[in-house]
Amino acid sequence: MNRTDRLYALVEDLRAAAPRARTARQLADRFEVSVRTIERDLSALQQSGVPIWATPGPGGGYTVDPSMTLPPLNFTADEATAIAVALAVSGPIPFADAAQDALRKVVGAMSSAHRESARDLVARIQLMQREGDLQRTPVVRAVERAVAGRRVLELDYVDKNGNRTAGRLVEPFGFAGTDQRQWYLIAWCRLRDGGRVFRLDRIRAARVTDEETPERDFAEVAGDMPGDVLHPALE
Repeated sequence: MNRTDRLYALVEDLRAAAPRARTARQLADRFEVSVRTIERDLSALQQSGVPIWATPGPGGGYTVDPSMTLPPLNFTADEATAIAVALAVSGPIPFADAAQDALRKVVGAMSSAHRESARDLVARIQLMQREGDLQRTPVVRAVERAVAGRRVLELDYVDKNGNRTAGRLVEPFGFAGTDQRQWYLIAWCRLRDGGRVFRLDRIRAARVTDEETPERDFAEVAGDMPGDVLHPALE
């Protein structure tokens, strides 16, 4: 996460916690940086006019007045809860970190009354499900960056027969998921000169290159791939 994104995320995190305070250590752990970096970031935000207050002593920390930033969103408690539950039952998904950040922004921008009601409602919902198959690995993060940034990806891949290819250049198009919680990368494979799907858990290494992917439509990349794999996530 670059500094600009972290500054914005800091404000969202403080707004979501308000009126409770966050310590510099909690924020440093949350954003995986040093306490000194967080303190510099908070000072920069204060100097730019963001209403952040520091309270010393036990139970103190940093807090922000949500009414002084974005106006409350018109999400009700049950609407926000529905979003949280939908994310939970979907299991591990591509861009899961971004999804959680989006949920924090929704909750943080709600009115105080609706936010507390949503927290109470979420606490009364328990889910029993197995751990999903998509782990938050460096490979998954690299594939996400390549898809979002439209960059050619270099893969080390093992197919279903155990055959491994190294340095395989592909042009990422998007993701496909199945009812079995299996996720695939949809891409144009330069080695095969055609559209292919790559199971994410079979990608052993992934490197994002600086080369931008050429324009290709879904029909060209999908070709004759199985329909049970290539079902659009959004109609």
